[in-house]
Amino acid sequence: MNGDIKCKHIMIKNWRLVMDGRMHRFPLRILGTPHISEAGCRQILSPRIQAATLMAQHRTQTTKAVIFDLGGVVVPSPLAAFLEYERKLGLPKGSISRTVVESGDSGAWNRLERGELTLSEFADKFTEDVSARAGKRADMSGLLTYIGNGLTTPHQSIIDAVKSLRIEGLKTALLTNNWAMEGEGPNRIMDRDLFDVIVESSKVGTRKPERRIYEICLQQLDVKPEESVFLDDLGVNLKAAKAMGIRTIKVTDPDKAVLDLEREVGGLCLRRFVDGTTTVPEHLRIPMDRLETFFNQKLNLHSTEPPVLRCFQHGQSNPTYYVYYAGQHLVLRKKPPGKLLPSAHAVEREFKVMNAVGQFGVPIPKMYGLCEDSSVIGTPFYIMEYCKGRIFKSLHLPGMTYQERRDIYFAMADTLCKIHQVDISKAGLDDYGKKGGYLKRNIVRWSKQYEASKTEEIEAMNKLMDWLPKHLPEREAVTIAHGDFRLDNLIFHPTKPEVIGVLDWELSTIGDPITDLCTCLLNYYMPANFPMITSFQNMDVASLGIPSVQEFMDIYCQRMGIPSIPSWDFYVAFALFRFAAIIQGVYKRAISGQGSAPNSKLVGEFAKLMAEEGWKIASNSNLRPTVSMAGGGIQLGNTGGKRNYSTSSEGAVNQMTVSPKGLSPRAKNLYDKVKDFIEKEIKPAESEVMEFYRQEQNCWKVCPTVNRLKEKAKAAGLWNLFLPKEADPEMKLGAGLTNLEYAFMCEEMGKVPLSSEIFNCQAPDTGNMEVLVRYGSEQQKRQWLTPLLNGEMKSCFGMTEPKVASSDATNIESSITRERDHYVINGHKWWTSGALHPNCKICIFMGKTDKSAATHRQQSMILVPMDAPGVKIVRPLSVFGYLDNPAGHAEVIFENVKVPLDNMLLGEGRGFEIAQGRLGPGRIHHCMRLIGNTERAMELMLERTQNRVAFGKPLAAQGTIQQDVAKSRVEIEQTRLLVLKAAHMMDNYGNKVAAPEIAMIKVAAPNMALRVIDRAIQAHGGGGLSEDFILAGMFSWARVLRLADGPDEVHLRSISRQEYRKYNLSKL
Repeated sequence: MNGDIKCKHIMIKNWRLVMDGRMHRFPLRILGTPHISEAGCRQILSPRIQAATLMAQHRTQTTKAVIFDLGGVVVPSPLAAFLEYERKLGLPKGSISRTVVESGDSGAWNRLERGELTLSEFADKFTEDVSARAGKRADMSGLLTYIGNGLTTPHQSIIDAVKSLRIEGLKTALLTNNWAMEGEGPNRIMDRDLFDVIVESSKVGTRKPERRIYEICLQQLDVKPEESVFLDDLGVNLKAAKAMGIRTIKVTDPDKAVLDLEREVGGLCLRRFVDGTTTVPEHLRIPMDRLETFFNQKLNLHSTEPPVLRCFQHGQSNPTYYVYYAGQHLVLRKKPPGKLLPSAHAVEREFKVMNAVGQFGVPIPKMYGLCEDSSVIGTPFYIMEYCKGRIFKSLHLPGMTYQERRDIYFAMADTLCKIHQVDISKAGLDDYGKKGGYLKRNIVRWSKQYEASKTEEIEAMNKLMDWLPKHLPEREAVTIAHGDFRLDNLIFHPTKPEVIGVLDWELSTIGDPITDLCTCLLNYYMPANFPMITSFQNMDVASLGIPSVQEFMDIYCQRMGIPSIPSWDFYVAFALFRFAAIIQGVYKRAISGQGSAPNSKLVGEFAKLMAEEGWKIASNSNLRPTVSMAGGGIQLGNTGGKRNYSTSSEGAVNQMTVSPKGLSPRAKNLYDKVKDFIEKEIKPAESEVMEFYRQEQNCWKVCPTVNRLKEKAKAAGLWNLFLPKEADPEMKLGAGLTNLEYAFMCEEMGKVPLSSEIFNCQAPDTGNMEVLVRYGSEQQKRQWLTPLLNGEMKSCFGMTEPKVASSDATNIESSITRERDHYVINGHKWWTSGALHPNCKICIFMGKTDKSAATHRQQSMILVPMDAPGVKIVRPLSVFGYLDNPAGHAEVIFENVKVPLDNMLLGEGRGFEIAQGRLGPGRIHHCMRLIGNTERAMELMLERTQNRVAFGKPLAAQGTIQQDVAKSRVEIEQTRLLVLKAAHMMDNYGNKVAAPEIAMIKVAAPNMALRVIDRAIQAHGGGGLSEDFILAGMFSWARVLRLADGPDEVHLRSISRQEYRKYNLSKL
């Protein structure tokens, strides 16, 4: 017996199994129907799943469980750590292992593994034993920690094997000699979900190779010895297991051991596990030599190892495989074997369209190649990249926040628009289908498909086949149509609400885009009792953040630049009819042997229920029969055949409020209180505050009058009005107003600029508080958000830098470097608004954490206390001579500033994500306050021109003055409506959809304000330039906003690009 090896049976303190946390997913169609639930999948199993199950049952007649040792099997052997520790202490080689072996069962090591000694008792006893044998003092108190530090990463091949065994229905166990953990439970040791049973020697009081520990393991697994396989790297342990009848595998190399295990369990594939995959069933096996030749000759991929294939579980459409070869993670998708319905399962078309649209912005996996030669693997197939991301099978997105769900669905809408915006001719897809008449052709097609697969008369299908051709919409848009666009056919970025892959293009063609829109919304129309398709009928999706049908349609129409869809009932009925025909085809194949399912009757009933639901919608529709049979869906009206660019939609979410009178009673009451407080409390104190700050000694102090007014405002409930309802739905932090409701209050505040400060609604604190509400940890909220909300402190935002063009945030040079338990901040910032305020305690600082990352993943945002060593305010910056005290705008140096790791917002590389979330509402605030500025300027201009006489008559009687007043009123009203529209869109569709309007108001509002205020200054003569009136200050602030929110040129470029895109879409 080798004593150097025997002592490896250990459990490492503070050690966890490192699970494969990467999200490797590939979505597959399930019966070609929309959103089938997991329960439904269990009821209607695909042929490949059944076959795999039968194979597993056959192979596992003699194997029901696999038992794994830990050290030397799941994780590397700790022997090297023993030797290193001996060298570290200057001990003779083998001192530790000889002590373990020669001490026998009564030795400290074996007693520790049986749980008879505590860690401290072991350290003392083992130190004594090793020292005696080594002939010198040998401190063993750090041995276990030293071993643990070197053994934290499991063998991926073993982890893949464990996961593969479990998905094939076999039990798994971890059988380990370990030691008791002081003060820590088993869950601290590892993720127990990896194994069905974990037997730890220190817990059961017996250790390998003692017979009792094997008996305990078998008993917990509920298997007989001959039904199990045991993997260990020590012969003595394997010998004991084999004596009991357990089959054994000696592990010298983990990869080889997995191959040995594959043979032992009857040929199951246990390598390269991917979620949702199993061993390839017999009837879907592929000739590996021919596939490898294809890889070598056609794709120029070469490897000394054969390909590893696994079969994706779900999908009754085209068999799909995960393939690992030559270091590449691939997906193979092929036609199924056997006789198929006409034009079905055309993988050649899938490859062609995916390869084409991927070049025009549609997120598509990398396409490697198409093989149309059936002699290679039996049917045509194509190879594409295996995408790594998230697939959302549960459509209500459990575990996500309100905003996260909303962002996911909006990303889905955005991706659908990208597909429909592909230029068919430029993509080389003119021959991909007929242009026009799509709906009529498909009614005929699916009617034939249904008739070809019909097993009984379904009355609802007959009625739909009669009704649909008579109610075709009069006109039709022509785009690429995906044909099966659903949430679970999209791969999302692992962390961002961004689609990185659209799959399952089997039904794609040139067609009517509204059919895709309807397909992805079909779940809203499913009866609540449907057993296999997720239904939103009895679900309050609005409270979850999931948009309603009308919201989703409005978003789609807005982004596509089209009007409403009055023939919606037709599209819903058509979609249900089409899927009923697909399901009927699945049922026919099932009973004919090509796709036999254990509950084929349920499949037939499912087709019938779909048809009945479609007929219910059709029969209750108010649509009138149409004369034209051309097909189509977008009502163009008298537009000469071109699309309308209007953003309005029939049956919009709600009507846009254009004046305070239209506010809800609650919001109107709050608005009245705000207006009254400004008029009676703040405006009379305005001159007093201005006079206070004219005194040089008061420059950077807080005016007592301001503090007094703030206390009164808080007592009146006029506090933190800015927090939008969607960020604070329970109204725990603020007033719970929508952006539109708050916009009217911002206008009132703009009339007396001091008001924002009084109501705790001042920038940059508002934006910073929103950042903390949306992205801050609970600790960050307690430490910084609460005092900000209470008005107890101030904050600033550090982004702009003097040495680079900071309007492009990718240029910033400031660094955020992680060092052990803290970050080190270095950077030079300026225009850091709010930094000079005596109560400014915290800065949200933007800098780069990883300059090698993707362009928009380099930046992060972190909380930097302003009193931290290394933060130095260089000087205040003036705006046309104004210091904007007491908050001011500072130039700040951050030199080797250390902050805790916990101060990072959201995570490294998330800075741009936070910045985008921060910008939207703040822009509405600024723009509506500018409207208030101009109303105040108009008021002053009207008063001044009526009371001043020049050339024998009041200025108000001069034609030029009258023109200035008229122009100002026109421009104010125009801009107000545009800002209100942007706020309305943000509330109903989100910031991303409202991006064009937000860009417009950023340009329109400051420029309008400059013109109107300039006219008022002109009317005041020299007085308008002085501090006697508020006009000069308002003018300077309006000019600032042409830069503060990004230069006009950037926004104008964005707007023009949008216009060109809409124009080009109108030509489709």
